[in-house]
Amino acid sequence: MKVLLLYDYPPSPGGLATQGDLLYQGLREIGVDAKAVNFEAAQEKEWYYRWYKPDIVLGVGFWGHAPHLVFHPQKFGMQPVPWLVVDGYLANYLEVLNKLPLLLTTSNWVKDVYVRDGLKPDNIEVLPVGCDTDSFLPRDKSDPMVASVRESLGVRDHELMILTIGGDAASKGAQEVMQALALIEGKVPEYKYVCKVWPQPRTDQQNLADMQMAGSLGLEKRVIYTTGKMSRNYIPFLISACDVYAAPSRLEGFGMPQVEAGACGKPVIGIKAMAMLDTLVHGKTAFLAGVAQEIRLRETILGQDQGYEDGHRVVFKRPRTADYRASIHDIADALMKLLNDEALRNKMGQAGRQRVVENYDYRTVAKKFVEIITRRLGVK
Repeated sequence: MKVLLLYDYPPSPGGLATQGDLLYQGLREIGVDAKAVNFEAAQEKEWYYRWYKPDIVLGVGFWGHAPHLVFHPQKFGMQPVPWLVVDGYLANYLEVLNKLPLLLTTSNWVKDVYVRDGLKPDNIEVLPVGCDTDSFLPRDKSDPMVASVRESLGVRDHELMILTIGGDAASKGAQEVMQALALIEGKVPEYKYVCKVWPQPRTDQQNLADMQMAGSLGLEKRVIYTTGKMSRNYIPFLISACDVYAAPSRLEGFGMPQVEAGACGKPVIGIKAMAMLDTLVHGKTAFLAGVAQEIRLRETILGQDQGYEDGHRVVFKRPRTADYRASIHDIADALMKLLNDEALRNKMGQAGRQRVVENYDYRTVAKKFVEIITRRLGVK
């Protein structure tokens, strides 16, 4: 089997790039002949098509990347297999995607969204994102590299640390977490809530709104927002520095940080919806807060990224769920249990580590990919 992978290569620290690169590494480690190229590098992709002659061209992205991941390989007689996350309403390329013999999604929820929007379920298989369990592993907080993270963030030795990581924190449920923390103020040991976000104009605006909320809740001395770029080398130590990973996300097609937190032996607080129903086990590896609200849209505006002219308006026959809000009271209950019980944190962290190693190790995911391709397309 010869596989050409199209993704953000060489990989940046972003989620899609990491998703593609971990599969690339996994395939090579289990002995599959695999090459990688940037999904937008048209000339280089054509070069690989001509001399490498791959059996499969796997493309990592969302449906709006179809021109790069599907049309371009087809132009040269290649067999594309897109591995897609969800990004709102599947508004275009429906006919093209339905003609493919195989399409991969990162979770059952992503599959359900695509089916909702008109894709045939028969040609969709779920392939989860891999995790490097050799890098993301349990580490003691006395480890100098872990202790240095806490020190640089201003978390004192006796304080518990709650962590959320995201492009912005609000989309990962940070506002709901802060409201929950306000409900249990004075009922848990001293803590700091650290939100690590990515620098971008949208994040700057959201950070301001989040910190205003923290101030209104009386949590300004407990909440730490840190903005900056970071490599994949740093993230395992950042996660190891925390006691609880809290991300009851508003929209989550897989939830890579939640899985990585489990690999590091950390209990997780999530939401009982979307991909977290696949990756987390309520009461065993995580506490999943109930859904308090679904944000629904009756119409949306699309543009060139979705294959339309800018300003294209779509009105839905039935309102579509755009994102979710987790129950603040459920989050508060989970925080009370975890922050007050070290033994429970350790027990759930150990269960999380075991689940990730067994199901989401990047080599395991690579083997599952080979099994799917062999079974569905007859490629060996």
